[in-house]
Amino acid sequence: MITGASGAGGATSGAGAAPAPGATANGADMADSRATTEPRGTAQDGAAAAPATREAPAAPEAPGTGGERRSGRPPRVRAFGWLGWANHAWLTPVSAVLIGPWLLALATDKLGDRGTVLGFLGWDLHADAYPSFMVSVAAVLQLLVLPLVGGHADAATDGRRRRGWLLGTVAAGALVCALLALTSGDDWAAAGLLFLAGALLMGAVDMLYNGTITEIAAPEERDEVSSFGASRGYLGGGALLAVDLLLANFHSALGLSESAAVRICFLLSGIFWAGFGLPAARRLLPSARRGARPRVPVPAQRPAAADAAGPAGMLGQIATGFRLLGRMPQVRRYLIAYLLFADAVTGVVSLASTYLTHELFGNDSDKAAPFLFELILMIQFVAAAGAALSKPLARRLGTRNALVCSLVIWCAVVVYAWAWLRNEPEALVMGVFVGLGLGSNLALSRALFARMIPAGSESVFFSLYEVAANGTAWLAPLVFTVVVNTTGSFRQAILSLIALFAAGLVLLLFTDTGRAEQEALAESAAAAAPGADAEPEPEPAPGS
Repeated sequence: MITGASGAGGATSGAGAAPAPGATANGADMADSRATTEPRGTAQDGAAAAPATREAPAAPEAPGTGGERRSGRPPRVRAFGWLGWANHAWLTPVSAVLIGPWLLALATDKLGDRGTVLGFLGWDLHADAYPSFMVSVAAVLQLLVLPLVGGHADAATDGRRRRGWLLGTVAAGALVCALLALTSGDDWAAAGLLFLAGALLMGAVDMLYNGTITEIAAPEERDEVSSFGASRGYLGGGALLAVDLLLANFHSALGLSESAAVRICFLLSGIFWAGFGLPAARRLLPSARRGARPRVPVPAQRPAAADAAGPAGMLGQIATGFRLLGRMPQVRRYLIAYLLFADAVTGVVSLASTYLTHELFGNDSDKAAPFLFELILMIQFVAAAGAALSKPLARRLGTRNALVCSLVIWCAVVVYAWAWLRNEPEALVMGVFVGLGLGSNLALSRALFARMIPAGSESVFFSLYEVAANGTAWLAPLVFTVVVNTTGSFRQAILSLIALFAAGLVLLLFTDTGRAEQEALAESAAAAAPGADAEPEPEPAPGS
């Protein structure tokens, strides 16, 4: 009989982003320190770039994000933090704790560990690989759907469509959590489909949420605002997880079975997400838009159909970003590196609970649940500390070098899990480093990217950033699934993920981040120059 897979949750696609939602950035503050820690590359590349350095901050910004900060955060910044808090109702209890073991328990209880869930052309998907397979499917769906959602939401210059999308996806995601509370017994297929819906909705919420940072904070303040949202998110996830942990530990005293306690945890996540998220979303994107920065079109490249709600407007948004990237090789290289290591981070986080349930508890989610709740609760608060510590680390080492250190930590975590992890105390040690790596990685990677965006192109580039985060989010779970399905070894499967970390790390080391910033300044200057209304030439124009 299935008892709540509350314990761990690995298998989920939204996790990476989950983690990633709102995860943050401290890069702008590094302007001074990077002079000694990162390549200057094109520091002297032509005078044309210099004015762009001054013009980018001059774009209209939300009032009160500067001097008012000392006397209290502006309302929309507070709303940004509260929405990050609310979003972790999915990202932490559901995605990182509950759903992986829940799917694993439902499938293996019904079919057995090596029972066949799906057969296709002679290939059988076994029940113990079902959670990681669903993560892969969810990631592919995000890759296909999220760019279209972003293009449609961005098409209206008054922001009403984006506001509708944000409110709708938060409400629908909360409903999915509530529906998961109704699954049990033979409902492994229904639970999997609900997970796919929830992961897709969380990806849409995360994309819209991240894009608002360019409206509510001046460029030099975005690192702080993003870090605030990330820290608030980890704390929100931790607070809800603490309630879930009490419920899991004392379910007998309350007259509940463990599976009933897990289903109540799903329901609480839906209530938490809607209760905090809907009011925050309304304040973050107010309907009247009074006092808010207007939507800034991409100069000279935004398609004429952008204001249309049809496919031309959606696809035009995506094409615009790719045309810009075609002229920015260092930025493009960074996005590819990010795509690889972000997928690896997402894979480890989303599959860790399933891995621990198998290796330490023999697929018994009842035994695993209390420990995994405690472990992931600890990781939430360590991750909040990791995000905070990333700022002084980046100031000392430079943002890119600090990010390299974070990726080295992740590589060590994977090797440790493969070679030495044998008991619960060792899992707690691993959890500390996972938390530090999680908080710092999310903070530093977005901070670095924020400095590579041409002025006026923020929404398009954040859309591409989100696509990069989800574009191969299916790869790590797929690799894990193939290795488990072939060898039956979860340890070999977790070790296989180090290839993605290594590839992303090497590519990051070969990315000239100073040159990437200059590419963004050059594009800003080119767009602001007279005659920018004409379609730009395809060849790079580094100093124009």
